[in-house]
Amino acid sequence: MASTESGLRIQGDENLQSMLVGTVMRKIKSRTWKKQRYFKLQDDCMTIWYKSKKAGKAHSTFSMSDVEVVREGHQSEVLLSIADEFPANRCFTVVFHGRRGNLDLVAESAEEAQSWIKGMRKLIENLENMGEREKLDQWIGDWFKKADKNNDGRMNFKEVRDLLRMMNVDMNEHHAHRLFTMADKSQTGALEGDEFVLFYKMLTQREDILKIFQEYSSDGQKLSQHDIEDFLREEQLEEGDIQHHAQELIECYEPSDTAKQLKAMTFDGFLMYLGSAEGSIFSPQCRGIFQDMSQPLCHYFISSSHNTYLMEDQLRGQSSVEGYIRALNRGCRCIEVDCWDGANGEPIVYHGHTFTSKIFFKDVVNAVGKYAFKVSEYPVILSIENHCSVDQQRVMAQHLKHILGDKLLKGMLDGRAPVVLPSPEELKGKILLKAKKIGGLEQTLNGSVEDSLTGEVSDEDEAAEIDEDNLHRESIRRRVKKSKQRLSKELSDCVVYCKSVHFRSFKHARIHSKFYEVASFTESKARKHLREAGAEFVHHNSRQLTRVYPTGFRTDSSNFNPQEMWNAGCQIVALNFQTAGEGMDLNDGLFSQNGRCGYVLKPAFMRDNDKRFDPDLPQNRDDYQPIVLTIQVISGQQLPKVNIKEDSIVDPLVRVEIHGVLMDQAKQETRYIENNGFNPLWNDTLRFTIHTPELALVRFVVEDYDKTSKNDFVGQFTLPLSCMQKGYRHIHLLSRDGTRISPSSLFVHVRITDLE
Repeated sequence: MASTESGLRIQGDENLQSMLVGTVMRKIKSRTWKKQRYFKLQDDCMTIWYKSKKAGKAHSTFSMSDVEVVREGHQSEVLLSIADEFPANRCFTVVFHGRRGNLDLVAESAEEAQSWIKGMRKLIENLENMGEREKLDQWIGDWFKKADKNNDGRMNFKEVRDLLRMMNVDMNEHHAHRLFTMADKSQTGALEGDEFVLFYKMLTQREDILKIFQEYSSDGQKLSQHDIEDFLREEQLEEGDIQHHAQELIECYEPSDTAKQLKAMTFDGFLMYLGSAEGSIFSPQCRGIFQDMSQPLCHYFISSSHNTYLMEDQLRGQSSVEGYIRALNRGCRCIEVDCWDGANGEPIVYHGHTFTSKIFFKDVVNAVGKYAFKVSEYPVILSIENHCSVDQQRVMAQHLKHILGDKLLKGMLDGRAPVVLPSPEELKGKILLKAKKIGGLEQTLNGSVEDSLTGEVSDEDEAAEIDEDNLHRESIRRRVKKSKQRLSKELSDCVVYCKSVHFRSFKHARIHSKFYEVASFTESKARKHLREAGAEFVHHNSRQLTRVYPTGFRTDSSNFNPQEMWNAGCQIVALNFQTAGEGMDLNDGLFSQNGRCGYVLKPAFMRDNDKRFDPDLPQNRDDYQPIVLTIQVISGQQLPKVNIKEDSIVDPLVRVEIHGVLMDQAKQETRYIENNGFNPLWNDTLRFTIHTPELALVRFVVEDYDKTSKNDFVGQFTLPLSCMQKGYRHIHLLSRDGTRISPSSLFVHVRITDLE
């Protein structure tokens, strides 16, 4: 089993050996909350266990599969706040996947800290290099440990029965006992490690895949290379060199050397292929950067965050530099910085006129400088909402120049006034400022800008928009109407290709707008424009950047549906990254392609200045060709429990949603299967007609059916229709947080045909 393999892997590793022994470290939550805890790596080399030094206190655990990265030194706000007390070489931060809070630790010595940092990084690396089969073995091993209540390394029938409930299986006792007896090869009345693996394999026998295997197998025992070629051609609808691909599949996924020599594939190999990344619904061709990155910036959808500094809600939530790090690490390329005058001449960042906490502007810039290009080399846009005095604006400009250095774009790329925006390719490794600017690029070139100028109140001032959304805040309303803002030349000069301007009308923009001007709208304003002049909006966005952000009503940090804004060609659709749900699922889905680099090329009909695409009338397009998407939802595998009650078992149903232009918005559901989250079988077929496939996202949602209340969310997966593979495919489900819930999946059959 997996634990014995991992045991072999760690024997020669001193760091892991010392983690197995355990050590006392301080867990830090703030300057005043610093408590000693005993930390230890469990024998499975996957679980970290820790508890208070006081006897009788409950213990906590976390799995290394939940850890994204280990940061060394004072690399969190909490550890920075105690930097005067504990040196950096004793401090480290454990960062988890999703939205879970960090764990900040201080070791007793620098050596101990290094031991844990290196050891944990080694475990993360081991996990990343694990194949699908090893992951499954690991998962089975985890369940074995949970169910082996008396820790004797064996499982009697009662323990197995309890385990089945924990695993979401509702199986009649007679059938369970029959499988138990078959697996109990040693006839001891208990299952040991390998016997339990056998029991699990019998339990998870994939009848659905066996049927397909037998259909294509010439002899019912194996797939010859010719059989595989037939399968790839007829079912997976593959083109190109199918013979070569069949050979590759045997080489890559067939576990039996004998079968390999016969150029054949056993059922196990076929199962491995269909469960792999190649057998998944997401096309491998779309995973890396495959789009043209040399078009003007306004020709791309850009992954964008709203009030990036907030970790929670908009009124009382915590502001944190961590918000920026998390957004950038998710491939976000446009982040928002809300700047206000702070004490001692230091600008601060927070959500003005609320009780959200405050952080230093310079700390934000430091984090951006450090994390901007870790996951994507394409440009980052800092969307500045500037409420600062001229003096503190100068300080902002100094921080930007001093901390970011050459990463900050300070002038035009070739020194000449261009006529279109530069491309992501040309701006690689650069950080752009989006803010108010004195004059335009032309004046900057010929040096005709005065030292300081009074401009209108920052159009980015969301308080003004909140006012328009009828929130009764008299003090803000008065302030918005009266104030004129002075801009410092130093900060203004840092703005090159993204000058924030007030939007008047599409007609005005068509005549007067410059390509480097960016208008911002609340979602309600953007919707109004979309309703009244959809084609104009799309045309406007073929020449200039537009930013859309959530309305002021969303004080809970909820998100709007970004799809309707993408339908209008809006590039910078800013979402609350800290809030899980449909909005972020769609964002993650759209930007999961093209190397997750945060830039996705818009369809050609949205980039062409001479074309007029109306999202409400897609059938008027020159190259209009609707398609029919047929999805047979066949089965589910190892769906997670959502209800913590011991005896509750999931009643799963699958909903397939199409998000695209208005005509394409649709949802259909399978029936629900009673009491089976382990291997439910639906075989339900859902059909959709899609008029603008280039803009469509497909979202698969699994829910636990409840006839008396709202269904519980189980898992989801969202992807662009254009990245969908045809044929028999697995969908590896994600949690509400967007992290993978191994080994939960759906098995489907996909067909995409032209509408006759």
